[in-house]
Amino acid sequence: MKSKTVLNRVTTPVMPFVWSINPYRGCAHGCAFCYARGTHSYIGMRADDTFRTHLFVKEDAPAVLRRELSKGKWKGGSVAIGTATDPYQPLEKQQRITRGILEVLALYRIPATVTTRSPLVLRDIDLLQELNRYTRCSVNISVNTLDVNVWRAIEPESPHPKERFDTVGKLRAAGIDTGVFIAPVLPFLTDEQTVLESLLQSARKADASFISVSLLRLKPEVKTWFFAQLQNCFPDRVPLYRSLYAGTYVDERYAKSFREKLNPLLEQYGYGKTQLSAAAHDESDFLSDTRSPEQLSFAL
Repeated sequence: MKSKTVLNRVTTPVMPFVWSINPYRGCAHGCAFCYARGTHSYIGMRADDTFRTHLFVKEDAPAVLRRELSKGKWKGGSVAIGTATDPYQPLEKQQRITRGILEVLALYRIPATVTTRSPLVLRDIDLLQELNRYTRCSVNISVNTLDVNVWRAIEPESPHPKERFDTVGKLRAAGIDTGVFIAPVLPFLTDEQTVLESLLQSARKADASFISVSLLRLKPEVKTWFFAQLQNCFPDRVPLYRSLYAGTYVDERYAKSFREKLNPLLEQYGYGKTQLSAAAHDESDFLSDTRSPEQLSFAL
């Protein structure tokens, strides 16, 4: 697909980045909870499995980005790659669109952050290191459970969680600021203390620079599909979810209880306290981010 624009200004004040780039529309990982499913409705498609099977590649994205930067569109601030769909989903192995975007950002020395579930990001360590030499660059690796049954039911085509933690360690060894994005936390599936401890232990072992935590949010167009997957795999959880998600955001009493459980664990593993409330945000429901304010301005 042709791109009219690639570099998108983010106007939401609470977002820790100024610009976003998404090389693909749709995602082969097929995560049932993905809030970006709703974007398929913009082009007359449904938020069901069509989102996983009907993928669109912004083939000219690097060229369009270079043109936009040459004309001075960028006015400062970090660029977040992969705020909607994974920039390192399987298509990227052949298409190399994300790599082309990183090449342009490195050429113009523009600070960037990448969010992904995929070890394929390791292919581009050279460009991430180049960005680091001249500006700021960070990577967020998303993972919310080590439970194989939950992972396969909710994220049918995403890489194994252990591979993701291995990726964190390899990126850190290469000098890249890399953290773990525990997202989304799924009530009654991935929110138990033992689950959180296993994730934080793995993050610490991988030398993760920071931890971000986000609670599940369910926009109306996504909720129908997500509830259908719950019904198929975890039918006993459906009534619980219906009581928690009267709207897009989880019940605030649950969010408060979860924060009270999460805070001591983050402190125990040296990652600080929660800073933001899930109910306050749209693009990303951060409950915690352990980076300093300076670091936060350059990472999702």
